Amino acid sequence: MGRQPCCDKVGLKKGPWTAEEDKKLINFILTNGQCCWRAVPKLAGLLRCGKSCRLRWTNYLRPDLKRGLLSEYEEKMVIDLHAQLGNRLGPICSVLMH
Repeated sequence: MGRQPCCDKVGLKKGPWTAEEDKKLINFILTNGQCCWRAVPKLAGLLRCGKSCRLRWTNYLRPDLKRGLLSEYEEKMVIDLHAQLGNRLGPICSVLMH
């Protein structure tokens, strides 16, 4: 009795994304902007559910995502914020994002 899948449609692809799928999603979002995520797969020509497209864009493909190690300054900032705010990750992240 766990959660039901976000999409029960037959024929939708699951599992790892291909480079071609990534390219289609990136091109669609950069050309058209973010719209209703349920409509994105059909409009972009993908056989994925909208939730999968949204998560792929948000967590992996956005151009503003920073990858790699933290700088010394960023690491010190995280340590200082943790000393002030404790384990409250929401407030820590909101400070780091600005």
